[in-house]
Amino acid sequence: MLPRRTRTITSNHKMIVQNFFGRNSVMCSLVSFSTGLGEAPKYTELPKNRKKSERKPLVTGVNELKRIARLERQMRQEVHEIVLRPPENGLLFKRLVPVAHEVYAARAELLTCVSKVVKSIAIHLCSLCGEVHIGQLPHKIRTCNVAGSPTSKEHVWERGGMEHVLPLVESFHLYDRLGRAVSHEERLQVDRIPAIVELCVQAGVDIPEYPTRRRAFPVYNVVGRLIDFERRFPKDDSSGKDIKTSGFWENTEKPDQDRKPVDSPFDDLQGFAVRGMDALEKMRSGALKLMQKYAVQTCGYCPEVNVGPRGHRVRQCQAYKHQMRDGQHAWQEAMIDDLVPPVYVWHVRDPQGDKPLVDGLKRYYGKLPAAVELFAQAGAHVVEDYNSLMREDVAVPALDEEKWVV
Repeated sequence: MLPRRTRTITSNHKMIVQNFFGRNSVMCSLVSFSTGLGEAPKYTELPKNRKKSERKPLVTGVNELKRIARLERQMRQEVHEIVLRPPENGLLFKRLVPVAHEVYAARAELLTCVSKVVKSIAIHLCSLCGEVHIGQLPHKIRTCNVAGSPTSKEHVWERGGMEHVLPLVESFHLYDRLGRAVSHEERLQVDRIPAIVELCVQAGVDIPEYPTRRRAFPVYNVVGRLIDFERRFPKDDSSGKDIKTSGFWENTEKPDQDRKPVDSPFDDLQGFAVRGMDALEKMRSGALKLMQKYAVQTCGYCPEVNVGPRGHRVRQCQAYKHQMRDGQHAWQEAMIDDLVPPVYVWHVRDPQGDKPLVDGLKRYYGKLPAAVELFAQAGAHVVEDYNSLMREDVAVPALDEEKWVV
């Protein structure tokens, strides 16, 4: 008797659910997402902070990586030459050389514009968790949840700088990008420069302080081994006599120190903000084009980046289970956010307002990368790609009106 009654209740429940949602599915969708424009606003949720034990998402799937590894293993068993295309054969990809120069020039212009804008717009940094806020009034959102933070989770603000808006990601400078990887014993002999500058150098930008080898003849791949028939320094080339392949760290000057000021027709703050916004987009889009041809590696657990076809062998990783790797990094293909990491900050709609962002209304606030937010507060127009993050279509209620919001 009991099983039959159970089946009857189950069938009746299914019939009721089907009849209810069959009649009211359209009405429910309209009521849940009804707007004046007839279309639901799209809001992009930022990815949550990874746990220390979680690995970065892979650009190429695991099954695809295994398939490529099987094909390479089969090709190495056959004795024949593997045809390599630029830049895998050591030669430059000529169509990307102008792009590399544009990215290098855009980075220099971006740094100059940021240095001009930060003099007028305040940058706040939490001394405990490192959160960044841009604006005259630091926000009151209680998201400081690290060891040593107060029980109220309120931030302890101090003055920040442009290095907190554009964090520096460094990489080892390779004299020969197809040469052997930097070993642990050479970690203090090879200079480290900004990773995006190293990418531009390998793609065709010549910097006298950081020489790199430019091949005139390609490298051949036979049975999985690279064979270079070109002499290291040709007889008719005397410029390689005094070149050191390592030890550039002894130089006191950095690529950022000798950049020339940008000749801008704008003298106001908004002019530098507009040029800085354009330079940021040009730098990111150009770097993405270079990364499609020139390999960039990143550690799956820490922010380390290495520009080149293979990662270095320096044992300095302190991330999850580094003891199992003997301190070496877990290299994988990098993304543009690994090379140019965006620092997301709360978006301030009214920079001239006298009320800071409060914790009770944080679900109505949007976010933007720190550089974009800095230029937006200076008067630059934000491109449409960031509309889903800004939440400009959401009306922020007052504190006493929050309970009436549906």
